[in-house]
Amino acid sequence: MATCFWLRSSGARRLGWTFPGCRLRPRAGGPVAASGPAPGPAPLRGYAGGLANLSAALLRTDSFVGGRWLPAAATFPVQDPASGVAVGMVADCGVPEARAAVRAAYEAFCSWRGVSAKGKPLKEAQGEILYSALFLEWFSEEARRVYGDIIYTSARDKRALVLKQPVGVAAVITPWNFPSAMITRKVGAALAAGCTVVVKPAEDTPFSALALAELASQAGIPPGVYNVIPCSRKNAKEVGEVICTDPLVSKISFTGSTTTGKVLLHHAANSVKRVSMELGGLAPFIVFDSANVDQAVAGAMASKFRNTGQTCVCSNRFLVQRGIHDAFVKAFAEAIKKNLRVGNGFEEGTTQGPLINEKAVEKVEKQVNDAVCKGATIVTGGKRHQLGKNFFEPTLLSNVTQDMLCSHEETFGPLAPVIKFDTEEEAIAIANAADVGLAGYFYSQDPAQIWRVAEQLEVGMVGVNEGLISSVECPFGGVKQSGLGREGSKYGIDEYLELKYVCYGGL
Repeated sequence: MATCFWLRSSGARRLGWTFPGCRLRPRAGGPVAASGPAPGPAPLRGYAGGLANLSAALLRTDSFVGGRWLPAAATFPVQDPASGVAVGMVADCGVPEARAAVRAAYEAFCSWRGVSAKGKPLKEAQGEILYSALFLEWFSEEARRVYGDIIYTSARDKRALVLKQPVGVAAVITPWNFPSAMITRKVGAALAAGCTVVVKPAEDTPFSALALAELASQAGIPPGVYNVIPCSRKNAKEVGEVICTDPLVSKISFTGSTTTGKVLLHHAANSVKRVSMELGGLAPFIVFDSANVDQAVAGAMASKFRNTGQTCVCSNRFLVQRGIHDAFVKAFAEAIKKNLRVGNGFEEGTTQGPLINEKAVEKVEKQVNDAVCKGATIVTGGKRHQLGKNFFEPTLLSNVTQDMLCSHEETFGPLAPVIKFDTEEEAIAIANAADVGLAGYFYSQDPAQIWRVAEQLEVGMVGVNEGLISSVECPFGGVKQSGLGREGSKYGIDEYLELKYVCYGGL
């Protein structure tokens, strides 16, 4: 049973706590990083905003395959969503590079499986790095708790054993909103189980995956165990298809949209691969009359506006009971105006950075306009922010109805629509009227109601009087079209293990 013996020995020093992902702010006139003709660190831009301690070795631009840094025939730009400026040029991998990465992972798996045990605001980005490291620490410890079983049968001359073994090469496809944590949550479990991985990071945030490759190399991970193939949006479809259909790949792990998840499921079906997916959400946030308004508002702020509303578990619909509705909306609006500050992620006091690109802003704008046209009221915000095309004001809408886009379409932005309801049954019906079910939240001081609602919400995770629910120790995942399987917790490693029954006879 392979384990991540290197994780526990790597320590905080090697994890590079000051590296904030790809949210890098270029100094004017700095040279753009580009892939060189040979493997090795690419030239670095100059960066402002407190990155003096950034290790030059961590800012990589080539692919990482078989323990080597390899350039591609072409490159693509990675942009700072705050300024629109390209912060670097990254290797644009295609089908040949993807196949080479799979082959390297497969060859490394033969030995690794047998190893025995040993853009966002800077403050949020730093928090994600710690969160990422905790997944590695957690799964390095879980590896030694992968137990088999002995089953006594009715046959006196036989014994039955159950072994847990790694599934093989895992294709890992991750999103841009948590470019480090989404990798370590998957890769930590995979490596601890004895699998090897090929990571395809989002084209908007490849630097984090490449930095993790450098850290893995420094920590002593053998060549081929952890591979990274960045690519542009243009090549993403064919690269994703290659790593998901290659017969050497035994497992697919994906975090992203439900639409893309369905495409990958189709690819996996042709060769019956193991799949785990964390897909879209439409999280309800219910406030009952018995709720403490101040607590509910604090939870709403944390749940809605973390990462500028760009998380899969962000509250998307606020259902507020009639008796407490006006007080909640007033307090929520005051909290938004008082506590949220839109700005560049490196500026002190910034709580809301840019959205990932202009397309994301257009989606929020479309939902606001649709709601207003159908009778919703803008309580605060409601338009693009003066800072730039990728910034949008934190927005609160009231008088929202279920026929509006924001009620049934995931926003992924700083928009909080409030729907008024009368009864508990009505709230449950509205909350469950979706084909997805990732997370749900509700506030109540009624113990009987708490049990009823927690059990009836059709979601994989429930926050009761709590707006932040993610934790390395707890299972993360959804129901319905929000995905398959669970990540994190003691259950996360099972996604990368196969059960083998052994019958020992002739005793």
